[in-house]
Amino acid sequence: MITIRFPDGSHREFPKGITGWEIAKNLSTSLAKEAVAVRIDEDLWDLTRAIEKGAAFEVIKRSSEIGLDILRHDAAHVFAEAVKELYPETQITIGPSIQDGFYYDLYRKESFTPDDLKLIEARMHEIVNRDESLTREVWSRKEAIDFFKRQGELFKAEIIADLPEGDEVTVYRQGNFVDLCRGPHLPSTGKMGHAFKLMKIAGAYWRGDHNNPMLQRVYGTAWCNEKELQAYLTRLEEAEKRDHRKLGKEMHLFHMQEEALGSVFWHPKGWILYRLLESYIRDKISAEGYVEVRTPQLLDSSFWQASGHWDKFRENMFTIEDGEKTLALKPMNCPCHVQIFRQGIKSYRDLPIRMAEFGSCTRNEPSGALHGLTRVRCMVQDDAHIFCREDQIKEEARKFCVLLLDVYRELGFDEITVKFSDRPALRAGEDAIWDKAEARLEEGARASGLSYTLNPGEGAFYGPKLEFILKDAIGRDWQCGTLQLDFVLPERLGASYIGEDGQKHRPVMLHRAILGSLERFIAIFIEHYAGKFPLWIAPVQAAIATITQESDAYAKKVYEKLKALGLRVELDLRNQKINLKVRELSLQKIPYILVVGQREAEEETIALRKLGGEAQEVLDLNEVIGKLLKEAHPPHKR
Repeated sequence: MITIRFPDGSHREFPKGITGWEIAKNLSTSLAKEAVAVRIDEDLWDLTRAIEKGAAFEVIKRSSEIGLDILRHDAAHVFAEAVKELYPETQITIGPSIQDGFYYDLYRKESFTPDDLKLIEARMHEIVNRDESLTREVWSRKEAIDFFKRQGELFKAEIIADLPEGDEVTVYRQGNFVDLCRGPHLPSTGKMGHAFKLMKIAGAYWRGDHNNPMLQRVYGTAWCNEKELQAYLTRLEEAEKRDHRKLGKEMHLFHMQEEALGSVFWHPKGWILYRLLESYIRDKISAEGYVEVRTPQLLDSSFWQASGHWDKFRENMFTIEDGEKTLALKPMNCPCHVQIFRQGIKSYRDLPIRMAEFGSCTRNEPSGALHGLTRVRCMVQDDAHIFCREDQIKEEARKFCVLLLDVYRELGFDEITVKFSDRPALRAGEDAIWDKAEARLEEGARASGLSYTLNPGEGAFYGPKLEFILKDAIGRDWQCGTLQLDFVLPERLGASYIGEDGQKHRPVMLHRAILGSLERFIAIFIEHYAGKFPLWIAPVQAAIATITQESDAYAKKVYEKLKALGLRVELDLRNQKINLKVRELSLQKIPYILVVGQREAEEETIALRKLGGEAQEVLDLNEVIGKLLKEAHPPHKR
């Protein structure tokens, strides 16, 4: 008999060699139906794998994040089997699960087409209906290499050949198809269900190296059930309508072009939006006691070597040779802020110092990774660093969390989740320092009332961090704000203050951002609102459109009056039909259209149309002005 320990602390005896599926059935029939795998101690196992010794045991449910990941990995295997049946000359390489689905990289002389994807998807449904058992087998390294070479799968053989001599490998067999994989997998293809769809074809170099063969990458999506799949596809349709690149063009906000990859051409209306957002954040942090600074763009490589960033970020830094020196455009602001802190003697009484910068950063992102405003090479961050004493960490962390949540609510994001990312495998500083840093950051998070989930091993190389994730209007998650606690960088760069005891002490450094990259946040903001911004931040708040030329003089009077009050207005005096004007102005997502004709001019009224509304209401001019002014103030100034 073996002892199986359950998550609730209880334990039971079972016969040696029992499977996870049998234990799940013993516990509950409904649990067994939901099971896709089990966790044995720290490892994920197939439901059908025999358990030979006592262990901690947990059932992985289909609806869980891990369960869905396993299901998606199954979908990748079913996809590969379908490809090999239909196009046997194709070599399969790697096929991992990813967010929302999976992909598989394939090598084939002929290009796959959308029609091919339809055939492959239909064959995948057939394979699910066959309900083929997925069986785990352990082979020697040589046995696996020889097998895949015989199959003509040279890429698979290359992967295995890179493993150390003597290593064993696991493969999974389903029907006549065998694939290299660590697992785990569902017991059979039928358990996967039919909630999947092939999405698109892209290109990728083998192992990400442009010197290697070009592969065809097929992306697919897979979900627990048909309802979730349809919800996802609907979400994609909505996301396409809200695409910030499309709306940016329609609303004349910005554009990007090949000659400036990863950089933004802000048009007048887009720059208004940018500056309004920047001013809003500036007001919020100024009220919290932040001082604003500006630091250089170009610094000697020795500076980045001292900070530790050269080793970690060198490949993403743009460099310039200056004689015998190598200079680099800054990819981040934190080491520069330490230099300002180091000027002059600081006392313990001076702390905390909250130093902010709308810092321009440049990163050499791969061209294939660039995507509109969400992934750029030149960006501005709403960056700040808090230099404080150890006894001030808890309160400073609490204050920042409160500020951040307040900003997100005022900008229209009510659903926020938080992840606590602890020490990564590659890190600077001793474990004792990390113990202290993680404990202090947790204290601050708890003091602000935050609940969070653990994100193991994902901290920065110099300290743990809190990651703040927004959920947008169509349910997508975006990681924006961060709070990172750092004992390491002040030590590396020689920052100090004079303590109450008259001795030098190292300050603690809190790296923090609320929006993160302004460019990326604006993309999120555009898509969240589908371009229909709240009045206070809309680049154009109102447009005055005339019905006839006889009302031009009154329209000009209204325009001048609203403009004098600080409202951002446009005047449309074109000799066009009013329905055409309203349609075109609505496409530009202008919140209010003020229609004026001869009657409105005589009575000093306005026919007011709100964006998205069918009806219009006729109001006195002063009523319209009062309504607009009330909405035009930023939330924190109302």
